[in-house]
Amino acid sequence: MGKRRRVAERKKVRRPGVLGGAAVAVVCGVGFAAYALAGEPEKGGSGGADGKPVASGPPTAAEVRATARGFLAAWAAGDVDRAAALTDDREAARTALRSYQKDARMTKVRLTPGKPAGRTSPTVPFKAAATVSYEGNRKAEGAVGTVRKPYAYASALRVVRRASDGHTLVDWRPSVVHPELKPGDRLVTGEAGTPPIKALDREGRPLTAAKYPSLGTVLDGLRDKYGKKAGGTGGIELRIVRKDARDAARTKTKSDDAKVTPDKTLLTLAPGTPGTLKTTISPAAQATAERETAKRKRASVVVVKPSTGEILAVANSSPGGFNTAFQGSLAPGSTMKVVSSAMLLEKKLAGVDKKHPCPKYETYGGWKFQNDDKFQIKNGTFRASFARSCNTAFISQAKKLSDDDLTKQARDVFGLGNDNWSIGVSSFDGAVPVQSDAQMAASLIGQGGVRMNPLNMASVAATVKSGTFRQPYLVPPALDKRKLATAARKMSPSTASALRDLMHYTAVAGTAVKPMSGLGSDSGAKTGSAEVDGQKKPNGWFTAYRGDVAAAAVVQAGGHGGDSAGPVVRAVLLAGG
Repeated sequence: MGKRRRVAERKKVRRPGVLGGAAVAVVCGVGFAAYALAGEPEKGGSGGADGKPVASGPPTAAEVRATARGFLAAWAAGDVDRAAALTDDREAARTALRSYQKDARMTKVRLTPGKPAGRTSPTVPFKAAATVSYEGNRKAEGAVGTVRKPYAYASALRVVRRASDGHTLVDWRPSVVHPELKPGDRLVTGEAGTPPIKALDREGRPLTAAKYPSLGTVLDGLRDKYGKKAGGTGGIELRIVRKDARDAARTKTKSDDAKVTPDKTLLTLAPGTPGTLKTTISPAAQATAERETAKRKRASVVVVKPSTGEILAVANSSPGGFNTAFQGSLAPGSTMKVVSSAMLLEKKLAGVDKKHPCPKYETYGGWKFQNDDKFQIKNGTFRASFARSCNTAFISQAKKLSDDDLTKQARDVFGLGNDNWSIGVSSFDGAVPVQSDAQMAASLIGQGGVRMNPLNMASVAATVKSGTFRQPYLVPPALDKRKLATAARKMSPSTASALRDLMHYTAVAGTAVKPMSGLGSDSGAKTGSAEVDGQKKPNGWFTAYRGDVAAAAVVQAGGHGGDSAGPVVRAVLLAGG
């Protein structure tokens, strides 16, 4: 490594500068001295200007500090070109930082760097504070003129070394500007096109993200879809305008609905008038769901009412992130055996108390399948195989099935995979693609290409309980006269009765005994574990019903479903509707 000159740093510089008539400041040692010294990197080849080798390897602590401070100083000063030049994607950074000034209307920007997590860490946290301003006439609330409010948040940047010349630069990504920005998203301040809503639970009480954190993204989604229908008027807000939401609105394709993250309000400069929107949420079930998921990492749960399809609760361990409970796409493991069992029962390939093979191993399509801990049930019945979640009992029937049999059963009886649910916010409706050979066999036990989320699997349990698929919904369809999805056919009464028998037996004598203990005769359950490549523990699944309440939960990397997801479902079943 060639020699590099060390630049003396000024400490505790708190001297605002003036650029373009606007006062700006970077505090805690990031003054204009650092800004000037960290100027745009020189262009060069494989060697430096003096012909010596360029620097290589991870950035040093001093380089991380100097690069971060130079970038933050330029940004705060409003020197977009200089700040962008200190990143590894100049054009993207320039566009985002100009939008920060023009679209987000941020002025008087102050950026305060923090300390990296360790001496070798390339990540520098920082605090941002600015004044958000909007000038213009506004009908809402009769306000006219300029409105201003302070806004502060925390973010972070990462420093990397460019291989071509050894210079250290900020690794550019939208989250540098704001931690919740994704590629294509924008910060925008202005009159909100969508009025705010006052969402109510089923008992008429307000629902807020402060009280129920998991409902934050749900309430954002409800506002996007129903703000205008609910009768409110928009205010002036700083918002994250999502790229995927814009794309979905432009293309109007339901297939992309599950990927949509709704726009988010970060700061209200002047309030609008909210419209009132009643939902199906049960306060007791929601509070319990929030509490149970908060205790765990990567847990998600949904509660529905089998007799109507009403969604009573939805919660995720990471409430501000992706809504796995509604939009997740995960292999459901053995909980899928509920659907597979309905198919086998209808095709007379299984009977509750008929003999059914459960060997240690079963080969199909060139794959060798086995049971957990390689157990087997000699001379057992289908009841015993279902209750113990025997994989080979299902794989053994693959040779008697057509490639599309499971797809048809899921679609026509359980309403899954049709891409036509309209619950009130974005959701993924499950996927059971037509597959062949080993992948078809794997689908029977919830692996292969099968993908579900807790909403889907709660609906499966609800369909078994009621005997009829009723599309889950969060907002009554009468509000916007939308048509709920229906299944092509009902399962026969005998099949529904047999499934309830199997699930109840699993709850009292099978893998679901512990979570379902004491929940009564009108209950049933199915456990599941889904292997994930590169993950030490499988995802734990559990779906169950009790009376007129059904629920499903997943705990990613949680291990066996009865131990990880089971207690979550038990708690929400006890909370009721």
